Formats: sequence, C-alpha cells, structure tokens
Amino acid sequence: MRPRPLVVFDRLDLLEWRLCQRVTRLNLFRPWRILLQAASRIGDWPIWVLLIAAQPWLQPDGTWRMVQYASIALLAMAVYRLVKTRLCRERPFITYLGGVHCGEPARDRYSFPSGHTMHAMLFSVLVAVHTPWLLPLVVPLALLIAISRVGLGLHYISDVLAGAAMGYGFALLSLYWAG
Repeated sequence: MRPRPLVVFDRLDLLEWRLCQRVTRLNLFRPWRILLQAASRIGDWPIWVLLIAAQPWLQPDGTWRMVQYASIALLAMAVYRLVKTRLCRERPFITYLGGVHCGEPARDRYSFPSGHTMHAMLFSVLVAVHTPWLLPLVVPLALLIAISRVGLGLHYISDVLAGAAMGYGFALLSLYWAG
C-alpha cells in the first residue's frame, strides 16, 4: 500500500495531466520555449543572489536586509528540500512519459513543491515591503518563473501553487522576525 500523500498526488496528477499536456505543447513554439527556459534559469538562483547582494545599495538598512534575506532564503531552501524528499511526487514528464513534453532538463526526479516559485514569491513579498519601486521588475519576473515551471513540463500547477504558498509564508515569517 502506498503512503497517503502519494495517493492524494495520484488524484491531483490525473486532474492536472490534461492541462499540463496542453500547456507544454506551447514548447513547440521556439521563442516561447526560449523565454521560459531563460526565466527558469534566472529563477535558479542568479536574480535572487543579486537582489540579496544589492541590499546595501537599495535601502538605508541594507546590510541588515541582506542578512535577513539570505537567512530566510536558506531556511526556506532547507524546509523545501525536506518536504520535497519526503513527499517524492514525480514530475509530470516522468509520470506521463511522452504525454507531457519536457522543455528543459530537471535537476532531480521530484516536483512538489516548486522551489523556483517559492523563492520568486518570497522575494516578491519582501521587495513589496522594503523596496516597492522594484515591483514593476520583480512581479512580472516572478510570474514568468512560475509559468515557466509548468510550461516546461517540470511541475504541476499544484506544485507551483504550493511553492507560492510556502514562499508567502516564509516572507511573512521573515517580516515577523525582523519586526
């Protein structure tokens, strides 16, 4: 008998499969695929490390914000890894071999939750509070990163929603700790 969380994922997978199939067909349109791949690579880590490193130049208490952002990002990554390795939900292109087109190599086998989306949401909320003038850049990028995860066949929509919820929660935790 399979563990209970995996049974829930089986049901979700079936509900989301057709949508994933349709969305990943857009990968056949090369400019769209290249855009999603670029967003995915930027969301790996470069943009968030740059945002953390730039804090001393972006705001008066930037050195403290740099420590705050780096600390919450590392905590979020640790919790994300723990959840991901315990729940072991396979990526759509693995579960539905041939039915969902994978537009980029995956780092690992499992999809739940989306770490890219978690960090995109986390930093979007922190930017909204501390440097809202950056929102016109950060919000479209965060949305594109989230879309890229499903569009490239690497995640189900529920993975992205869970990642966004986790990122939002970690941002609130960070803001609470920072006072």
